[in-house]
Amino acid sequence: MAQDETINYLNHDRSLKSWLLTKDHKRIGLMYLGAVSLAFLAGGILALLIRLELLTPGETIMGPDAYNQSFTIHAVLMVFVVLIPAIPAALGNFFLPLQLGARDVAFPRLNLFSFYLYLTGAVIVLSALIVGRIDGGWTFYAPYSERVGDSILFVTTGVFVMGFSSILTGLNFIVTVHKMRTPGLTWNRLPLFVWSIYSTAIVQVLATPVIGITMVLLFLERFLSIGIFDPALGGDPVLFQHFFWFYSHPAVYIMILPAFGIISELIGTFSRHRVSGYTFVALSSVAIAFLGFLVWGHHMFVSGQSAVSSVVFSLLTYLIGIPTGVKVLNWVTTMYRGSISFKTPMIYALIFLFTFSIGGFSGVMVGVLGIDIHLHDTYFIVAHFHYVMMGGTVIAMLGGIHYWWPKMTGRMYNETLGKIAAILVFIGFNLTFFPQFIMGSRGMPRRYYDYLPEFQFMHELSTYGSWILGAALFMILGYMMASLINGKKAPSNPWGALTLEWTHAAALPHPHNFLATPIVVRGPYDYHLAREMFELVPSGDGQHGEVIPGVEASEPDGRPEEA
Repeated sequence: MAQDETINYLNHDRSLKSWLLTKDHKRIGLMYLGAVSLAFLAGGILALLIRLELLTPGETIMGPDAYNQSFTIHAVLMVFVVLIPAIPAALGNFFLPLQLGARDVAFPRLNLFSFYLYLTGAVIVLSALIVGRIDGGWTFYAPYSERVGDSILFVTTGVFVMGFSSILTGLNFIVTVHKMRTPGLTWNRLPLFVWSIYSTAIVQVLATPVIGITMVLLFLERFLSIGIFDPALGGDPVLFQHFFWFYSHPAVYIMILPAFGIISELIGTFSRHRVSGYTFVALSSVAIAFLGFLVWGHHMFVSGQSAVSSVVFSLLTYLIGIPTGVKVLNWVTTMYRGSISFKTPMIYALIFLFTFSIGGFSGVMVGVLGIDIHLHDTYFIVAHFHYVMMGGTVIAMLGGIHYWWPKMTGRMYNETLGKIAAILVFIGFNLTFFPQFIMGSRGMPRRYYDYLPEFQFMHELSTYGSWILGAALFMILGYMMASLINGKKAPSNPWGALTLEWTHAAALPHPHNFLATPIVVRGPYDYHLAREMFELVPSGDGQHGEVIPGVEASEPDGRPEEA
C-alpha cells in the first residue's frame, strides 16, 4: 500500500493535547529526548562550574558547602535522570518498534504512563533543592545520608519513582520484542540495536527493584528509627553498599548496552558491510547483562569484605571483559572488511572505540585487588567512570542522534559543522578526563573541594578541556536546532541503511509506522546482497509499496507476495 507522504507522525495532529496524551511511541521518544536533554544541560552547566572551582587551589567561585551540593546535584541528574533513561527511553522508544516492523510497543498506554512517572520522579528530585541542602553524594551512603537533612529523602523518593518508570519501560520492550516482531524477523535477523535494548530491558526489570527497596529502607530507617544501615541503631552500613552496588553495577550496563547497539548500527551502515560475527555480537549483549549481576563486590574491595569474596569478584570482573572485547574486535573487523564513509555519525563511532576502550581497560585495572586499593576513591576512578559513561554512553548517544536525526525530524543538519563539533568533543573530552588518570595515580582524592598545589597543572588542563567540550556540545545544540528551521529536507534514507526504519518512501514515519506489514527475507546488514536502495513491487490492492533489499511488503494474510 502506498504511503501518503503528506501525513506523518508530527503533522497528523498538532494540538498540545495530542502530544500530552499521545500513545505514539515516536512522540513519547521525542518527549523523553527533550526531557533528558534539559537535564543534561543542567547537569553539564553544574559540571562546568565544578571544574571552574577546581581551576585553582582554595576558593575560586564557590565555598566548600556549595561545591558539595553542586557535585551531588550534578551526579544525581547525570546518573539517574540522564544516563540511565537516555538511550532506552528516547531512541529505544522511537526506533525499537520501527526496527521490528511493528506499529507500536506492546503496551502504548503503559509507555505514556512510564514517561510521566519519569517526569514525576525528576521533579521530586529537583524539589529537594527547595527543601534544603543536598550534599550526600549520588551514592547516598548510609549513615551519612540519613543525617544531612530532609532534602536527601526527596532525592531518594524521586529515584524510587523513576525506578518504576525504568521497570515498566523494560517490561514493555521485552514483550514488544517477543510478540510484535514482523513475520520473518527471526532472532538471528534482529538488528543489533534491538538485541542491545532487549538485553538492557532484562537488566531494568531484574535490577531496578533492588534500588527501589534500598531507597524505601533508607526512608523507613530515617522516619521510624529502625536499625537497618545506621550502626548507632544497630544497623550495618556495609549492607547498604551491597544493596546499592547490586543495582548500580548492572545500572552501568543499562547505560552502556544500548550504546553498544548504536555503535553496531553505525559501524555496519558506514562500513557498508555486515557486522562481523553477528551472532557473537548479539549474544555478547545477553552475556554482559547476565555477568553484570555478579560483579558488584569489586566496588567494595576496601569495605572489609573477606579476602575470598574479593578474589572471586576480581576474577568475575576479568570475565566480563571478554564479551565486551568480542564486540570491539568484531567492530574493528567490520571496518577492516568494509568501505568506510566518514560521515558525522561514523566519526562518533570511532571516538567511542577510542574512549570506551580506555574506560574498559582502566576498569580491568581497578578490578585488580592490589591496584584498586591504591586507586580507590581517587581521581583515577573519576576518569574511569567518565570514560565509560560519557566516553561510552554520551558519545554513542550523540552518534545515534546524528544518525537518526533525519528520520526523527525530516531535516538534515550541517555535515561540516557536525564533523567539526565531533572533533572538538573528542579533544575536549580527553583533555578534561585523561589528566585525571594521572592525578589519581599520584594520590589525588576525588570529591575534594581543595587540593595540594602539586596537582594544579593537571586540574588546569582538565578545566580547559571542559570549556572545549562545553563549547562543542553547545555547538551541536545550535546547528541541530537550526536544522529544524532551515535545514535541507532529508531523503528517506540518507545513509543507505538496510534496517526497517529506513524503508519508508517518506523521510518521516507514518503515525502507524507501516501501512503494510513488512516481511523480512534477509538479514538487516546484508550489504553485499543489496541491489538498488528502493524498488517498487506490486502489493495486494494493486497499488505500489516501497521495499528495501531484504524487506518486502506483505499481503493482508501476512505472507510475502510473489514477484
